[in-house]
Amino acid sequence: MKLSFNFEDASQIFVGAFALAVPISFSEEAWRLGETLPVQNLLMLLTLSVVFLTVYTYQSVFQKEIKSRKVVFVSRIVIAYLMTALVVALVLFCLDKLPFAEDPFVAIKRIIVITMLHQWEQLL
Repeated sequence: MKLSFNFEDASQIFVGAFALAVPISFSEEAWRLGETLPVQNLLMLLTLSVVFLTVYTYQSVFQKEIKSRKVVFVSRIVIAYLMTALVVALVLFCLDKLPFAEDPFVAIKRIIVITMLHQWEQLL
């Protein structure tokens, strides 16, 4: 049983995140959602995204075998989500759609919305 998270795992997440995040990051609808979505709806989307990522990781990556690997399981979910969010933030920054200096709350909301859309697209 594999208990580590290595460079191959990280590179797969980065490549997948980039491939799926780029088209979504170009969407004006996603930018607007990041501006207009109420906080409670954003938190619901964040929760759903993490739940779906957890189910996917449990079923596909760990194949329902987490009993002796709970820390690795949780770590992988957190790392995968943060890596995806980082890729989304970099893409939005390159598109000049990440207004951290002007409106950091909108920037964070955009990252969460597009990361969530990416997670759902990855599962489909």
